[in-house]
Amino acid sequence: MSTSKLVRRKIWSKLHEVAKPDTRFHLNFAEVIPDFEGSQTATDRLVELPAYRNSRFAFITPDNCLIDLRRRMIAAGKPFVMSTYGIYRGFLLIEPGMVPPGAELYAAWLDGMEHFAKPISLREIGQRGHFDFLVTGASAVSMDGVRFGKGHGFFDLEWGMFTEIGVVDEDTPVVAVVHDVQVVEDKLHPSETDILVDSIATPTRLIEIKRRATRPSGVKWELLDPEQIDATPPIQELQRMRGVA
Repeated sequence: MSTSKLVRRKIWSKLHEVAKPDTRFHLNFAEVIPDFEGSQTATDRLVELPAYRNSRFAFITPDNCLIDLRRRMIAAGKPFVMSTYGIYRGFLLIEPGMVPPGAELYAAWLDGMEHFAKPISLREIGQRGHFDFLVTGASAVSMDGVRFGKGHGFFDLEWGMFTEIGVVDEDTPVVAVVHDVQVVEDKLHPSETDILVDSIATPTRLIEIKRRATRPSGVKWELLDPEQIDATPPIQELQRMRGVA
């Protein structure tokens, strides 16, 4: 069994004690990165980071543990892009004025994002310029910044697309929000597709990481099968932009 599978299995057994069930997937951690007890406190730590305070355009994953962050960003008028679940419907953009006062929490949920946000293409994301920072949940993350998702590779794919259009790079801050039980104390070796994070926000601490390896760049086309390409509109768009399709 691979290291990533062993780490996920170990962490998921602990996560059952602190995770909040998802309305669709309950506690199926292979399909959802859940919210957890203390996620708002973890968000308190994240919003103190200079990368957050100075951000004018960000990317936030659709993980349940980031609902409070998305709510706060909507209330603060901070524009951000979020991927739809599985990237099946591409990306959504929230900007000031899209959400009426009092509806910030509903808009931060996935269904609310679908209601209030507007679709944004890869080309339009590129035209808006560089992301100031990215925030993601995780199944697990190590003390040296190696992040493991659900096992589907969505964040790795999003990162690859964003590097191709030039909106992220080696210096773009990436923050993971997790429960303390999801932090792996051991040092792990990143694979060629692992996105190393710069900070980890948990309910009890903010861990700053000194990265020891570079992040990957570009979409790993050889790892994509035709079915995944057919199910992911931004990948098809990127092929057209590259003159492949």
